[in-house]
Amino acid sequence: MDSRRADDTITDEPVAIKKVQHPFLTPMNAKRTYREFVLLVTMKHPNLISLKSAFTPQTSLRDFHEIYLVMELMNYNLSQVIRQLKLDHKNLSYFVYQMIVAIKYMHRSGIIHRDLKPSNIVVNDKCILKILDFGLARKMETNERMSIYVVTRHYRAPEVILGLPYTEKVDIWAIGCILAEMILRKILFPGTDRLDQWTKITNVLGSPSKEFTDRLEHHARIFVRSKGRIEPTPFEEIFPNEIFAGHFPNAPQLCAENARDLLSKMLQIDPEKRISIDEAVQHPYVKLWFDESEWNAPLPENRYDPQNDLIDRPIEQWRELVEGTLQA
Repeated sequence: MDSRRADDTITDEPVAIKKVQHPFLTPMNAKRTYREFVLLVTMKHPNLISLKSAFTPQTSLRDFHEIYLVMELMNYNLSQVIRQLKLDHKNLSYFVYQMIVAIKYMHRSGIIHRDLKPSNIVVNDKCILKILDFGLARKMETNERMSIYVVTRHYRAPEVILGLPYTEKVDIWAIGCILAEMILRKILFPGTDRLDQWTKITNVLGSPSKEFTDRLEHHARIFVRSKGRIEPTPFEEIFPNEIFAGHFPNAPQLCAENARDLLSKMLQIDPEKRISIDEAVQHPYVKLWFDESEWNAPLPENRYDPQNDLIDRPIEQWRELVEGTLQA
């Protein structure tokens, strides 16, 4: 989406106006447009971007091909912050906590984000973080396989790369990748293609366990075993104490050791061994920020119907659904 700053003439507040690119170009585009629009309208959490209004300049359904979303204005996306600032433990832990509670809200709503990355996260000058872009969000469905092309490669969980069924744990993996990137100020697993992505992961984390490999389909299992035994790189080498900024005597849990421990639990190749969202929020590195009202924020009454993800409709029907939501 393209985004522009504007002023709301009614509330006199600055807002961001985003134009949805090619909302009805293909049936898949139209489905994603409807999904994201409904999620923006219905999901209300302090760490999810809020939709103020939406409009189209077209006056008839036949001509309807443009959508503009009016959203709260944030100062930066997280990619900009990572490039420009060295974040201290307080910033790191608070940002990760906010990601965790936002994703927990989505999971409680039965939705997996599936495309978490720094460019899909925005922050303001008060260090408030919000997640946006729900175009790839999907219902939580056991034994579903995800196309390897729908998730940005560098944040793609191993089970997705290797074609295993996935769960909400893919979002935990992505948060771990983002935390690592905030610390290093560079991408942790900068793979150039699908196979190189796996190589980058194993160069850091080592070979997966036999239990994980045995769950792979035949060709994926042969590929993984062909790499031989790879030893993990100690996190103390990748994330040494001196790379971290800030010392907080009043919060000794904000330390390099705890940051590395959280990373090691989030970045488990085997999703069955990966930390859960409930366990993550109780981790010493983020627990000090815990707020029950953020963790158990009321769920929307009119939730997105995940059955829509399983339905194939012609573009015109998706267009009608979007217009109906726009006028509601």
